Amino acid sequence: MNYYKIDEKNRVVCQLCRHYCELKEKQVGICGVNKNENGKFKNLVYNHPSTINVDPVEKKPLYHFLPSTTSLSFGTVGCNFQCPFCQNWKISQEHNIDTNTIVTKEQMVALALKYECKSISYTYNEPTIFYPYAKDVGLLAKEYNLKNIFVSNGFESKEVIEDMRDWVDAINVDLKSFNSEYYKKILKGGLEELKDSLKLMLKNGIWVEITTLVIDEINSNPKELEKIAKFIVNELGSHIPWHLSAFHPDYKMDKHSPTKLKSLTDAYEIGVKAGLKYIYLGNIPVPSETYCPKCEESLILRKNFDVIKNILKDSKCTKCDTKIEGIWE
Repeated sequence: MNYYKIDEKNRVVCQLCRHYCELKEKQVGICGVNKNENGKFKNLVYNHPSTINVDPVEKKPLYHFLPSTTSLSFGTVGCNFQCPFCQNWKISQEHNIDTNTIVTKEQMVALALKYECKSISYTYNEPTIFYPYAKDVGLLAKEYNLKNIFVSNGFESKEVIEDMRDWVDAINVDLKSFNSEYYKKILKGGLEELKDSLKLMLKNGIWVEITTLVIDEINSNPKELEKIAKFIVNELGSHIPWHLSAFHPDYKMDKHSPTKLKSLTDAYEIGVKAGLKYIYLGNIPVPSETYCPKCEESLILRKNFDVIKNILKDSKCTKCDTKIEGIWE
């Protein structure tokens, strides 16, 4: 794909996310890492990751994608959102790029193979803003039978989502609220664009899981959570896993109270009532289970990010033979 175009005013229009920043000479986009340099688009963080780790895939979180495997995970600085509760704000809201740190696509894939990872995850900050770097790593990764995972706010441009179909296997998208004004004024994004992105991702064959960070007094209202759950069921599919994650005080919301357990369990019941098959609680010290939606047999048991039990056989329930949606191998 073309990562940019030139408009009638000779500005570079970035096509990575739905901000479509119109950049004059030497101007940098909202994300802080994409620039008009000499009339051309330049991704300033290309080959310059800020963080690299080996994580369990369950930490993304992805619960229906290659369970019990590890994923080489990396991100850069910068973001196209400004979430006041960001847990990775020290890199996502940072615009100073350490150009002394250089990791090429060949080196990144070699790290994944060295540590016997089954996938590479583009995460920690918003991967859409370093898409040219991510894609080059990802295409090489596929040559070595590695899967590719995005952990995203879902504000990709339509052009990027169309391009993702060729190399991205799975994505966890943060659906942070169902309030358009909150998305626009506080997060600096857009709810309608996010909803459209999710539909396009599914249309393009990408495995999708959704995370909602439940924050008391912000998005814990039962009516709002019900809207999220019904949107997932009615417009995406009842098989989409919904991760309900607990907030802990951080960044600009370091004085805000942590999420109450009851808020999460209430949200869980809302999801069940809406018809979602797979709902998980996160950031709290309780086991997490995948149940067969037909016979309710416990099939996968997780504790923290460790899979304690997995009795799926050929992607099916071992008790009633119901197919369990996901990518299991």
